Amino acid sequence: MDDRPAEPTERTDDPEAYVGLPGGEAEEQARSRGWANVRSLPPGAMITMEYVEGRLNFTVEDEKVVRCWQG
Repeated sequence: MDDRPAEPTERTDDPEAYVGLPGGEAEEQARSRGWANVRSLPPGAMITMEYVEGRLNFTVEDEKVVRCWQG
């Protein structure tokens, strides 16, 4: 068994491309494009500011993505 961590996958999709999509569809697309961790948040949610490699964050309002960013 190989115990080395997996090499990070370079993702080339633009986070802005998810804005306007339904939240569930955006999450599904992100995972299929190699995002290891996808997080959907309501507007104004209190979150920590640590950067997590491989994470894509969505702000979802009225079931649509209104903001998307990495980390």
